[in-house]
Amino acid sequence: MLTVRLGEDVLEPTNGSTRHGCTTSDAVVKICTLPLLAGENISAAFVVPTVAACIDLVVHCVRLPDGRRRVGQILSLGRRVENGIIESGMVFDTLDGRLTPSASAMPSPEKFAAAGFSVAALMGDS
Repeated sequence: MLTVRLGEDVLEPTNGSTRHGCTTSDAVVKICTLPLLAGENISAAFVVPTVAACIDLVVHCVRLPDGRRRVGQILSLGRRVENGIIESGMVFDTLDGRLTPSASAMPSPEKFAAAGFSVAALMGDS
């Protein structure tokens, strides 16, 4: 897991696992930006397709007024990159205060099956 923290001047892993952002899309941009801090020896042409190949889902948690956290969005990353942008789709988003599945962004069922999960069951289509 990688965290993307919002509002930090330097994008560095805080604990090697997570980064914070305002949305799942913001987190993906920050994940793609972090390696570019290494300098000229690495480029976005290498980083962006690598991120697309290595990350399946991005989960965004929101902090509630009472300090508790809950999942606010889940974004599925595709393998295609067009003009430096990773193909993606919102799998779950918060609508009217409730985390709601989006059938239009079905993640890769074969990868989930290999890990022992049914995408249909996760999406509520059991």
